[in-house]
Amino acid sequence: MRVIRAAQRSDDELVREVAACVRSGGTVIFPTETVYGIGCDPEDAAAIDAIFRAKRRSHDKPLALHIADATQAAPFVAELTNCARVAMRRLWPGPVAIIVRRRAGRYERAACGLDTISLRCPDHALCRAMLRATGPLAATSANVSGHAAFAGESDAIGDLPQATLALLAGPSTLQAESTILDCTGDEAKVVRAGVLSSVVIAEKLGTSPPVR
Repeated sequence: MRVIRAAQRSDDELVREVAACVRSGGTVIFPTETVYGIGCDPEDAAAIDAIFRAKRRSHDKPLALHIADATQAAPFVAELTNCARVAMRRLWPGPVAIIVRRRAGRYERAACGLDTISLRCPDHALCRAMLRATGPLAATSANVSGHAAFAGESDAIGDLPQATLALLAGPSTLQAESTILDCTGDEAKVVRAGVLSSVVIAEKLGTSPPVR
């Protein structure tokens, strides 16, 4: 695995190198505000399989689509409920993944057969610059399944799953996993509790706390 460090390169150089890796079918470890992710081209079956192997991840656990902004998600989404639109507008960029209906024929391998897709727009400037260059990435947390998530600690690099390239940019600011909301219906439902509590989400959405 080749490691590049943000402190040693310009952002433009980092972004070009990561984009070249993804275009060539590689997998990349990258920073977000929550924990580091491991991702690849969302339509590259071989690269998606490589992530599952590297993480020792069960094939019934889908990857999330990481995007720089909502427009990047459009080709993969069948429909957006009003609930989803409000959540995207008020919670992004931020540590919240939003589940919506997936467009048939897109993202099938990474979705593990589900008709939904989880969308994540990180609140991390370098990560979003990278995503604008690579396009959306199918990704999940950069740790071997069952192990602690990697949040950029220098002494934990040896625990990372194997990838083609690792972009290291220091510790994540939040160092906790994102909250996952199901927005396929009329109201947001918490699928996984994370760094944003139901109370905070409700305040931002102007609703009662999301159902768990």
